[in-house]
Amino acid sequence: MIINTKIDPGWQHFAKYTFSPGVVRDGWLYISGSTASGEDGAIVHPDDIAGQTDYILARMGEVLEAAGCTYADVVMTTDYITTTDGYRETGAVRKKYFKEPYPASTGVIVAALLRPGALIEIDAVAKVPEK
Repeated sequence: MIINTKIDPGWQHFAKYTFSPGVVRDGWLYISGSTASGEDGAIVHPDDIAGQTDYILARMGEVLEAAGCTYADVVMTTDYITTTDGYRETGAVRKKYFKEPYPASTGVIVAALLRPGALIEIDAVAKVPEK
């Protein structure tokens, strides 16, 4: 029987949700899509897609660390964006976290995201290193 292992970086506000920040199964870490919402649920860096991207990727690092991974273990990301305004600026932010070879990535333009004011949501898949 294969069991999913919940990855919990200790975020108290996640206790009320019916999903995990990340789940490991068969050596792969699946990181839930995240917006730049703070502990109080409010969007940080309003009207700044690069700032929101930086916040999201920093928080992603907490999930990666809790699973025993690093940014180098990320193989795929998906960006869901509500605007292309400033989107090119997110590339410089990604370079702060990801190095060559960069993970595969898909960008999807959406009409809106669940959190009002969110300009981007990012999810990821990482390979958990063998111990």
